[in-house]
Amino acid sequence: MSVSQPDTVIYVAPYRPYEATPIVRRLSLSDLAESLKLGWDDFKAMPTHAIMLALIYPVIGLVIARLTLGYSILPLLFPLASGFALLGPFAAIGLYELSRRREIGETPRASDALRVLSSPSLGAMLGLGLLLMVLFMVWIATAQAIYISTFGYEPAASMPDFIGAVLTTWKGWLLIATGCGVGLLFAFLALLVSVVSFPLLLDRHGTMPQAMLTSMKAVAKNPAVMTAWGLIVAGLLLLGSLPFFVGLAVVIPVVGHATWHLYRKTVEPIPNPYQPEPQPPKAKRFAADFPASLFAWISGG
Repeated sequence: MSVSQPDTVIYVAPYRPYEATPIVRRLSLSDLAESLKLGWDDFKAMPTHAIMLALIYPVIGLVIARLTLGYSILPLLFPLASGFALLGPFAAIGLYELSRRREIGETPRASDALRVLSSPSLGAMLGLGLLLMVLFMVWIATAQAIYISTFGYEPAASMPDFIGAVLTTWKGWLLIATGCGVGLLFAFLALLVSVVSFPLLLDRHGTMPQAMLTSMKAVAKNPAVMTAWGLIVAGLLLLGSLPFFVGLAVVIPVVGHATWHLYRKTVEPIPNPYQPEPQPPKAKRFAADFPASLFAWISGG
């Protein structure tokens, strides 16, 4: 008598973030130059997409300038403009996605930047973005406190008066020295927790602590190179802010794309990276099918 064998059950494990500890490489200044070159190549390959994504920066910059001038809070104009760069790593996640897709041989479309919204690590990216937002708000409050401790509560009468007071008086020099020193501290903190965090989350779909620890390891292993990277980014953002933040429409996408390539040079790749399921092509609709095409769902079409 034969005994029937039970049917074999195949268990497919659900997707889990890659759990291996990322391996951080040692970098050189040439890696920064190569990353910027690759970022520029990405920008040239898809300038329409990148500029469209980056136009929000000069627009917000102009809004900041207008509000500052309109409500006589001129002392916060520079802290707002410079501190806005603290949010750059989070705001550039769409640019990382475009670079990632171009890297694997695709021809990215502007809409592909929005695919990050379906990423398994979206929650971690939002959490880290919230952390950078808190850091930005603390920086603005600190900058306000520095100005008040130096000049008091009397507001600046006009832009020329404010610039003159800052550039030609010892109080102004003290404000510049203190503000820049404290601002560099905030910039270093942002660099420490986010230099490769968002690209890593997009690539490996890990956790927020894993991404932050990897960024810290990258800075700890390459302190001089990462400091140079931070200074390069700050310098490019300063140049892009002149005049009236318009240059940021080019600087932001180039830096965003370059950050993706810097991540690739910093962190060892994983053998089997996660790939999202391909989207099925949409069936073509023809004008002759209207209005029947509106009810195609009834027959499963």
